[in-house]
Amino acid sequence: MRSTVVTFPDGRAAGRSEIVGAVPVGDRHGLVVAETPFHPLDHTWPDQPADRGTIGGLPVVDCVTGAQSSTGEVFVGDAIPVRRGTEGWEWLVVHVTETPLPVGAEVELEVDAGFRAALSAGHTACHLAALAVNAALAGHWRKEATPDPLGHPDFDQAAIVSSRIEPHGSVDVYRLGKSLRKKGFSAEGLDFGKVAQQANEQLAAWVAAGAPVRLDVPGQGLTARRTWHCSLPEGEASIPCGGTHVGSTAELGRVEVAFSLEEATLTMRTTCGGPS
Repeated sequence: MRSTVVTFPDGRAAGRSEIVGAVPVGDRHGLVVAETPFHPLDHTWPDQPADRGTIGGLPVVDCVTGAQSSTGEVFVGDAIPVRRGTEGWEWLVVHVTETPLPVGAEVELEVDAGFRAALSAGHTACHLAALAVNAALAGHWRKEATPDPLGHPDFDQAAIVSSRIEPHGSVDVYRLGKSLRKKGFSAEGLDFGKVAQQANEQLAAWVAAGAPVRLDVPGQGLTARRTWHCSLPEGEASIPCGGTHVGSTAELGRVEVAFSLEEATLTMRTTCGGPS
């Protein structure tokens, strides 16, 4: 099998392609096509959930990343033993079904457009929330820190443990422990209610600006290094990203963040939708 050509970065949600391989995924069937509009769950940074939809009329119950070695052995998901994009490996989108389909068959692929749109909104809002929180926390660094795309100390990248995109939102978890203090950030005395208020005011302004959003897509392969861009009033923001997004901040409606703090773990919940 050759690396799967992916069309979801261009916003496509449907297509037709040949089934070029089948691999077991537990007791289910993993179907690989030459070209797909489906966004799979990434095995290294599983932030955006897999697309839903159908392949050849069958429900796609999961969609995961696969990798084929030079010997032809295929690994799926967490079992992939090499880093994303390792040369000499073929990178596959594996559509998981309960029922098999024959290799060589031409099939229609249909993504659940509503679910995709909700995840795309959540992913764009997640990036904007990170930038807004970085700005709100900029005064709490005692040392010079790596800047984010807008020039503020990049709290998000320095402290993040996990990020999960949800329909119309996201959940990001940060560690505020010793390693972050050594980098120069202190959370002592921070009122995260005020941080959220400041970030939400910034997010409202960005939504009102109707800033255009686009993806830089350097190649058709699953592991191509795509980049999210948003032309904000403060400047062009760009973040490496393999997910899907809306076309403008105006599509998000109201975007808000809220924080919860437990010991040294900070959780940020971002929601979007409704009137701005």
